Amino acid sequence: MSKNALSSSRKFGTFLGVYTPSILTILGLVMYLRFGWVVGNVGLGWTMVIVILASSITFITGLSASAIATNIQVGVGGEYFLISRSLGMETGGAVGIPLYFCRTLSVTFYCFGLAEAILIFWPLAWGAIPSFALQGLTAVLIILVTLLSGKSAALTLKAQIPIMILVGLSILALAVGVLTNETHAPLMNVSDSTNESGGFWFVFAVFFPAVTGFTAGIGMSGDLKRPRKSIPKGTLGAVLTGALIYLIIPILFAITGLLTIEQLTDEDFGLKSWTSVALFGGLLVIPAVWGAILSSAFGSILGGPRVLQALSIDGLAPKFLSKLSKTGQPTKATWITGAIALLAVSLGSLNTIAQLVSILFLTLYVTINFSAALEVLVSEPSYRPKIKVPWYVSILGAAGAIGVMFLISPWACLIALFIVAGLYIWLRSKSLEQQWGDVSVGFWIKVARYALLQLKDRSIYRRNWRPLMLIFVKNVEKDLSLIKLGELLGQNHGILTLAHLISSDGSIEDDKRRAIETEMRMRIAHHGFQAFIEVHSVVDFHEGFVKISKGHGLAGLRTNTIMFDWSHDKEGQIKELKAIGALRKMDKNIILLNTNSGLTQRGKMIDIWWRGQQNNGDLMLMCAYLIKLNLEWENAQIRILSVIKNEEDKIRLHDGIEKLLPKARIKASVHVFVYDGIFKDILYENSRESDIVFMGLPEIQAGNEFQIAKNLDILCDGLKSTVFVQNNGMSHTLPILLHVQD
Repeated sequence: MSKNALSSSRKFGTFLGVYTPSILTILGLVMYLRFGWVVGNVGLGWTMVIVILASSITFITGLSASAIATNIQVGVGGEYFLISRSLGMETGGAVGIPLYFCRTLSVTFYCFGLAEAILIFWPLAWGAIPSFALQGLTAVLIILVTLLSGKSAALTLKAQIPIMILVGLSILALAVGVLTNETHAPLMNVSDSTNESGGFWFVFAVFFPAVTGFTAGIGMSGDLKRPRKSIPKGTLGAVLTGALIYLIIPILFAITGLLTIEQLTDEDFGLKSWTSVALFGGLLVIPAVWGAILSSAFGSILGGPRVLQALSIDGLAPKFLSKLSKTGQPTKATWITGAIALLAVSLGSLNTIAQLVSILFLTLYVTINFSAALEVLVSEPSYRPKIKVPWYVSILGAAGAIGVMFLISPWACLIALFIVAGLYIWLRSKSLEQQWGDVSVGFWIKVARYALLQLKDRSIYRRNWRPLMLIFVKNVEKDLSLIKLGELLGQNHGILTLAHLISSDGSIEDDKRRAIETEMRMRIAHHGFQAFIEVHSVVDFHEGFVKISKGHGLAGLRTNTIMFDWSHDKEGQIKELKAIGALRKMDKNIILLNTNSGLTQRGKMIDIWWRGQQNNGDLMLMCAYLIKLNLEWENAQIRILSVIKNEEDKIRLHDGIEKLLPKARIKASVHVFVYDGIFKDILYENSRESDIVFMGLPEIQAGNEFQIAKNLDILCDGLKSTVFVQNNGMSHTLPILLHVQD
């Protein structure tokens, strides 16, 4: 037999792989312990409302999960796989990691419950049940279910068939016991004197866990022959079967004459409400209860390791956990899951975290519904599910699940949301590289499309101006100061794009370009920068520089500012100045950085040497203001400095700038010097300790590039970081008007 055939033979169909674990998780312990109590506290009518409302939430969630499952090739990981392939790895991991621990702790929880149910036969003559007996039996049960599931998933699933038969026989025994004895008119309402539960919503919150766990079959997604077909049929079939049974059982409790209203409302009477009525008493009910608890433990020990396996495949857990045994089981993940469940025995009965576990499962249901709704709203061409669910139906399911979360425990709900949000933020900070597309990309494309269409017929006035920057980067590590300056200017206000040019006679291969983009993206993420990345192939660097800058941008968001480092060789400087001359005609602002010691992280002084020519002062002051908006520079002082030849002009210039600053709403000190010597001397004397020094970049005329390059080198010498600015944009687009003639 071939490897593929052998692998296929180990996979399961709809009934054994999805329906059986799902229906047995639904028909669980709550059905035996709390159904009579629900009827006794709110009556048959409101019990029906509770069943229908709770089942509706799970049915909608099942529909949402089915819609997602029928749109993709479903792999291992169940709910985690569906969410991560829809909302992305970060969201999937934020829900998947808690899901794994929920399923792991559920193994311990159910084994504790089974141990307690078995120990009801502890002989009274032996005295009280010692705690070590309960914990010891729990540990034995955990080891047994772990060994069974680790050896063979098929054996574990087949073991649930006799359990399902036992559960079915117990329900039949209850029906026969009721109908063959005295009955009365249905108990439709209860009086306030007998209802001590705390009201309808309290009873609803107690009952709701009875319908959860229907996604146990989805957890076997990687072990199914045809998951696209089996998940919808098995999950929805289990939900509908459970709802039908849950509509029959309360009728039986509401009409039986074998139980009083006091017995029904007694929490401690729980299981006795079945054994007192069912045919043969507890002979069929007790084994069914044991089986129901055991089947829930099986569902958890099968699902948990597969979530861990999927997390491992996606790089969110150690790689060795994704390895399979010869029988096709994630054995190592199973042993680790069993070990964690075994360690959790020391926590006690786990009652303290039972609510949190339920809440985290509900968080999963919220996310599944939200994923399905978002897929419909975004309407990507690739979203073509066989089961179509209107977005508002999925949103209704999500809202219902959120409501139940708060009903069960507001504090546990907040803690669960905090855990999920914290994991999401942590995973986002790791800049994970996923190998698949998700709906979040489509969502942001749709938002971006809408925003760009809104800008289509709107003019960008001076109050709307912000830097849309294109930075030419040769090497991320060597150009960190330039990128940092771009971040300071554009953080939360502008758009920053890093362009890397490769000299080539032809176009570079896509694989090579993507590799360079990925490397740059990882490096800027490592340094905490946020920017778009582009890699271009050019025959000549400076010609490519002009061509790329000319048409760069998207729709109404055209790049308005070009940034680059000042070259250290004369030939490169002259080429850069020629390119700047060409860009001036295209209304592109130029920012040229020269730094001798790296850009200061926390600056104290920003100098603007303003000479009142070419409107460069407007853009320099705006840049200084944008830098001060960053937390590390918010205490920096802005100084406007200028040189004049006589005292009379000094007063006029000083007063003119002082009057304009309040209109600009920017705080800055003004310093005008009367000086007739070499400008470099007074520049160095006043700005050598300043963190950033802004100066205007003169208009480049053909033939004067060499002299301008020489002058710029002289001005940069001895200063920490010099930023040359050339304002080539239309003056009315800038919100600062400091145009004062000498």
